Amino acid sequence: MRKNLTLAATVAAALILSGCAADGTSGMSDTQKRTAIGTGVGALAGAAISAATGGKAGVGAVAGAAVGGIGTYIWSQNQEKRKQEMQAATQGTGVNVVQTADNQLKLEIPSDISFDTGRYDIKTNFAPILDRFAEGLRTSPNAEVRIVGHTDSTGSDAINNPLSLNRANSTRDYLMMRGVSGSRIHTEGRGSYQPIASNSTNEGRARNRRVEIFVGERAQ
Repeated sequence: MRKNLTLAATVAAALILSGCAADGTSGMSDTQKRTAIGTGVGALAGAAISAATGGKAGVGAVAGAAVGGIGTYIWSQNQEKRKQEMQAATQGTGVNVVQTADNQLKLEIPSDISFDTGRYDIKTNFAPILDRFAEGLRTSPNAEVRIVGHTDSTGSDAINNPLSLNRANSTRDYLMMRGVSGSRIHTEGRGSYQPIASNSTNEGRARNRRVEIFVGERAQ
C-alpha cells in the first residue's frame, strides 16, 4: 500500500510538471505554473520521506505539497507597474531592470550611477532613481526589499566586505529617509565574491562595483 501511494504521488507530481511545462495548453500564468511545480515537487518529496520513515505516504505528500508551494513570490500588477516605471526612470542610465525567475523585480545599479570607488555615500545621480523607487514602495506595503552591495577585487576582504555592506546600508538609509519602513528592507554585503565581469579591466571592475535591489511580493 505504501509503495502504491508513493507511486501515485510520483505520477501526480510528474503530471503537474509536464502539464505546467507545456506552453499554451494549461491556461496558467507563469506565476501559477511556478507555484504548481513547487507544489508537485513538494508532494513527491513528502511521499518519499513518508515511505522512508514508515509514515503515511498520502499525508506526507500533502505536507510536502504545502511546503513546495510556500514562499513563492507573485508577479502582481503592482510589480509590473513598478518595473515599467523604473525602466522609464532609468532609461539611458545603464541601470538594468528585470523580472527574475522567482518573480522578484531586480535593479542592477552600476558604480557610475551609485558609488565612487572606495566610497559608500550615494552619488547625486543615484538619488532621483531612489526617490522614484521609494515612491512606489510607499504604496506597496506588502513588498519585501533586499539590497546587496558588491565591490571589485581591488583591495582586501577586510576593506571590500564592509564596504559592500555599507553601500547596501546607505541605500537602505536613503529609502528610509524617503518614508520606507526599515523593517521591510534586508541588506547584505558580498564583497568581491560575485563578479559579473572580469576584474582584469577597468570596465569590468566598474561593472562589479554595484548595488542590486530586489523587490518581492508574496501572495496574501
